[in-house]
Amino acid sequence: MRHRNAHRKLSRNTSHRRALLRNLVTDFLDHGRLMTTLPKAKEVRPLAEKMITLGKRDSLHARRQVQAYLLREAIVQKLFDTIAPRFADRNGGYSRIIKLGNRRGDGADLAIIELLGSELEVKKAERAEKAKEKEAKTEEKKKKEEEEE
Repeated sequence: MRHRNAHRKLSRNTSHRRALLRNLVTDFLDHGRLMTTLPKAKEVRPLAEKMITLGKRDSLHARRQVQAYLLREAIVQKLFDTIAPRFADRNGGYSRIIKLGNRRGDGADLAIIELLGSELEVKKAERAEKAKEKEAKTEEKKKKEEEEE
């Protein structure tokens, strides 16, 4: 029976599992989205949402709790400065998990976990890249036409 056994072991011992989850949460808060296996995504979600909730408190104690868990000081700063204020009016539910299907090599269930609103940032970045590429191509064409004349 699995009574009162809440979390997944992820086929790792305690220290390895804790290190894995700390790395995943840190990278998730850094990039805004993360592609991983479904069980890992389901374990990362409550931890990341707890970090965002602590970031919304914005007290010295909350900052020290977040610093004790996250691995990089820059991510702590980003959490308190940009991520937490973005969710100031929400009471939880800061992320979503999107199932992708099975991985080709071992058949593991893949998923993307992303912060709400981060898909807009990704789309804006992709559009900006496409616009830059388009501008570069038009400039090259103009240069070729000038050289031909």
